[in-house]
Amino acid sequence: MERYNVLFLCTGNSARSILAEVIADRFSFGKLKGFSAGSFPKGEVHPLTLKLLAEMNLPTEGLRSKPWDEFAADDAPRMDFVFTVCDQAGGEVCPIWPGQPMKAHWGIPDPAAATGTEAQRMKAFREAFVLLKRRIELFASLPIASLDRLSLKAKADAIGAGEAVPAL
Repeated sequence: MERYNVLFLCTGNSARSILAEVIADRFSFGKLKGFSAGSFPKGEVHPLTLKLLAEMNLPTEGLRSKPWDEFAADDAPRMDFVFTVCDQAGGEVCPIWPGQPMKAHWGIPDPAAATGTEAQRMKAFREAFVLLKRRIELFASLPIASLDRLSLKAKADAIGAGEAVPAL
């Protein structure tokens, strides 16, 4: 089975894109290898991101907030897909990615912007996790290798919009 590299982009690369990276590695049936980056990385992974992943017994080692230009370099892993997971990054001008990966926008509310008690803020992180996991599982369940680029793009866009995925 072919494994596809997916880069999840967000502005700060401290919460949503980090969660998506881990989810892709763990819940994509072995079809996706997740990576994450930010347009203006915070420089550290949000503590509640790490807390949630640890509570779920998911790996946190090696996770870091990094700039997206690391993945535009000649020696970077070749990306098959690039998904923006925040509305701000979705509207930013992205680097030109080697290999012309397919792009889609999968906007998710920012859990790092949540206010209130730690329990209320953790609830926002859990909600982001559930949304991302559902979208990644839907995408990974597609017959990626057998779909033409236009059909695959339509399905990725539908997943990001929270719509029913068009029939195969």
